[in-house]
Amino acid sequence: MNQAAAAVSQVTSQTDIALQPASEDIWDSKYRLKTKDGKSIDENIDATYQRVARALADIEVPEKREYWYDHFLWALYRGAIPAGRIISNAGATAYKPATSTINCTVSGTVGDSMDDILSKLHEAGLTLKAGCGIGYEFSTLRPKGAYVSGAGAYTSGPLSFMDIYDKMCFTVSSAGGRRGAQMATFDVGHPDVLDFIRAKRETGRLRQFNLSLLITSEFMQAVKNDSDWALAFPLSPAELEVDKLNLNDPKQVIWRDWPASKHYIRREDGMVACRVYNTVKARRIWDSIMASTYDFAEPGFILIDRVNELNNNWFCEEIRATNPCGEQPLPPYGACLLGSVNLTRFVRQPFTDQASFDWDEYRKVVGIFTRMLDNVVEINGLPLPEQREEIMRKRRHGMGFLGLGSTLCMLRMKYGDQASLEFTERVAKEMALEGWRTGVELGEEKGVAPIMDEVFTVTGAMLAKRPEMLSDGYKVGQKVKGKVLWGKYSRYMQQLAEAEPELAKALIEKGARFTHHSSIAPTGTISLSLANNASNGIEPSFAHHYSRNIIREGRKSKEQVDVFSYELLAYRTLIDPDALTNNLPEYFISADDVTPIQHVDVQAAAQKWIDSSISKTANVPTDYPYQDFKDIYLYACQQGLKGCTTFRFNPEAFQGVLVTEENLANTTYRFKLADGSEVEAKGNEQIEYDGELHSAANLYEALKEGYYGKL
Repeated sequence: MNQAAAAVSQVTSQTDIALQPASEDIWDSKYRLKTKDGKSIDENIDATYQRVARALADIEVPEKREYWYDHFLWALYRGAIPAGRIISNAGATAYKPATSTINCTVSGTVGDSMDDILSKLHEAGLTLKAGCGIGYEFSTLRPKGAYVSGAGAYTSGPLSFMDIYDKMCFTVSSAGGRRGAQMATFDVGHPDVLDFIRAKRETGRLRQFNLSLLITSEFMQAVKNDSDWALAFPLSPAELEVDKLNLNDPKQVIWRDWPASKHYIRREDGMVACRVYNTVKARRIWDSIMASTYDFAEPGFILIDRVNELNNNWFCEEIRATNPCGEQPLPPYGACLLGSVNLTRFVRQPFTDQASFDWDEYRKVVGIFTRMLDNVVEINGLPLPEQREEIMRKRRHGMGFLGLGSTLCMLRMKYGDQASLEFTERVAKEMALEGWRTGVELGEEKGVAPIMDEVFTVTGAMLAKRPEMLSDGYKVGQKVKGKVLWGKYSRYMQQLAEAEPELAKALIEKGARFTHHSSIAPTGTISLSLANNASNGIEPSFAHHYSRNIIREGRKSKEQVDVFSYELLAYRTLIDPDALTNNLPEYFISADDVTPIQHVDVQAAAQKWIDSSISKTANVPTDYPYQDFKDIYLYACQQGLKGCTTFRFNPEAFQGVLVTEENLANTTYRFKLADGSEVEAKGNEQIEYDGELHSAANLYEALKEGYYGKL
């Protein structure tokens, strides 16, 4: 028996709780390696871990492979959980050679031409086929009704092209058995912004997309001042000549930063001339955003100025899009892999007066896991050469954590109170410091990310973004190494220098193996399966007993699965086997017990030390008053977040992935079946239809949204 297997055979923690059936089921359907005829290659979860550890250890030099195999396997058992694409596809090339280990990608910039739109559609199809999620910015496309001189016609606008991408994603994901994931971002100054905000009010439209607005500080100021806001789109020289517009008249033309400026009129400072299509009150747009978010949980918002200001690669990237869940803002063709540390694995003597967190073992797992995730870059399996070049040049990865809500409960803290905020910040900080220590060591051992040794020319734009470079004597045209611009002048690294000066100094002088280390993902099925339903990512547990709606291959609607929170299972195992959800200690917090303000505060506590971003949803009770809800995004801006998303259960709009028994029991669904018969049933009632049993809520949604029989 090797060292890691021996360690596993011992009692590793008081919190080794038997997997609930739902967790084993999700592992079997999503992460267990099988042949094409369904025969299991992974005998059990141990075999899944061994497959992943072996694939990642094989990246090491031959004489060190067994050493690192043992350490990687130990880390997997102690709480390191690579993201779903890694668990599914690492070591699986003999059975599915065309898949990727990368979760997050962003499309190349979608140019405003039919050729480029269809070219990016093709690239997106290949990316989704490989199992990656993908994000795009669609506000690079001219607004509905704009004249296309080459076609001699008027365009149908960006949303009509988004419909094409939506159908492509559904088709690809249906063929591959895994739901495709897409993010569409859209500039708040685009003439079609109100259509984008309202898009999901149409039944069945854009259901393969998450939607987020790119919000600028200029727009936020206009909202605060209740001032006018111009809706505009870039102007080509030909349009200027034909339409005789005055570049100096702000009622006709305004100057804005724009991602694609090759074919537009551009000033020396990089700003692009944009034709003003309409002017509205900024507050009108803001109110529309909040009303739509309250009713339909979208769009989310991304503070794109802040994202770019705080990007480690500020000197060579312009970010305009994110991966599907928003935790990875990425440049064109950017790619990033993910992994999460299960915090519940480090709780000692849970639910007692002596409950504590094992910081030493946590740091050890983070260090080993950092090496594991870096090795994933070598087996990325990305389908496009531009994606492979991006990930090899910068070696981005996003380590985060899951089970925060469950862990706080086991430590007898209430999610959202001051003690929980301090704990959350420390978890993120310890992960960051240990990750960057390992990043320096790996750089010395294996070589730094290529961008670190590249030479960049100082520009006026750089000096404007970082005035301190002027104080340090830098001038336009001067040459400087990437690791200096990255290690000394990124805002994140400047913060790290305050906490650990010697580490910061080493990063500037030596560089690191990767440009980005941390990101907190939503971890839905990873948490439910391998973490035995520890709370998702940075969230509290949704509830301690609830239903999860999952896509099951071969079923005509989503399947409702009964699940319990990890902390409830642990409490029943360790403290009180007869505990019920109505007689638990007060620190057993669920999502509906947390105010939107507290959700934002927890995210802000972690964001300080996360160098990418965080996927976080502020869950809001169905009956939460709109007047109390409507300023939550403003509060998120004030707290320094890069973005924010909310979710309020609205049975008329959608069923959702997670649903409480109370919501189901209190909601009556009325609808017609294909044979004309009418159904009226509570959401949790079972209906036999078309040879299958469906919950009324899931059957209603499948028929309403048009995906019945197409999953």
